Amino acid sequence: MDLERLNKRIAEVEAEVASSLPDVTTADALRTLDTAVLGKKGSLGSLLGNIRDYPGDQRGQVGQLVNKAKARIKATLDARLAELQSADIAAEQSQAESYDPTLPGIPKPMGSVHPVTAVQWDVERLFERLGFTVEAGPEMESEHNNFEALNIPATHPARDMQDTFFLVNKMVLRTHTSPVQHRSMKKFGAPLRVIAPGRCFRYETLDASHENTFHQIEGLMIDENISLPNLIALSQMLLREVMQRDVKLRVRPGYFPFVEPGIEIDMNCEICGGSGCPTCKNSGWVEILPAGMVHPKVLAAGNIDTEKYTGFAFGLGLTRLAMMKYGIRDIRVLNSGDLRPIVSPMRLGGPIIAGEGLS
Repeated sequence: MDLERLNKRIAEVEAEVASSLPDVTTADALRTLDTAVLGKKGSLGSLLGNIRDYPGDQRGQVGQLVNKAKARIKATLDARLAELQSADIAAEQSQAESYDPTLPGIPKPMGSVHPVTAVQWDVERLFERLGFTVEAGPEMESEHNNFEALNIPATHPARDMQDTFFLVNKMVLRTHTSPVQHRSMKKFGAPLRVIAPGRCFRYETLDASHENTFHQIEGLMIDENISLPNLIALSQMLLREVMQRDVKLRVRPGYFPFVEPGIEIDMNCEICGGSGCPTCKNSGWVEILPAGMVHPKVLAAGNIDTEKYTGFAFGLGLTRLAMMKYGIRDIRVLNSGDLRPIVSPMRLGGPIIAGEGLS
């Protein structure tokens, strides 16, 4: 290539740069153009790579021509970069000046009420109206409070590994909320009306109606002349209040070491209407409220005068009751973390969560 052709090529490159600049609106696009023109393989930069093709007495002049053109193009690109930066700064300033801090912010979605929490609130409101206090106890309990104080000796099957999570510190994850019975009796004495909502843990095989983590409300009433009919009447009132309608119940004998006599109160399965489904194990009934008259040994362990006082206790299954109220077929949904709403706001001020396996 002779010097005339070189000058013509340099002029073409500068013209191409000038025509391209109006379309370059970002710093990234400008850097791309810089590389395409001034890079080693660029339209101008590659001319320096070909300097060896010229005669020796022309190479110095070729280098000067290319370097001067490179300086002119670099100056043009730098000027365009300064324009872009100035425009960005002006836009940011304009946006800052137009910002009004008194305007309301962007609303963030509120969390919804979990079905178990909603049912717990319903139960607490009822019992507070009836003069019960709401108590709480630790989820990590001593074996004494979880077992011995409730008339469950070391030889009882409930102490086996398949039912209880034993911890390395010699404590257990409570298998029921019943330890709060013992704590409340020692704290308040008699007469006594108390409920204790909380989370419980059992080493269970998971299925549609069993979880290893679930919620209960323990109920305890101790006074003079307390009887089993008092317990059954309260249970009927409780379930009618939560379900907001009359509920078909059945009462059958049950055995629990901390009550004597013991009963099981079942409710008609709301999932299948009593026709049978996996949730109720095809029986049409769901165990909802094991209960009974407090065993004298449990009263004595709580320093209650067994000659003067009697009482009843129950362990309401909040998790199963929530399933019945909201038509949740599978108990595992309640611990799944699925946040999709499934029912209308009802009386809760917001939707309830659920997920797969719903009616």
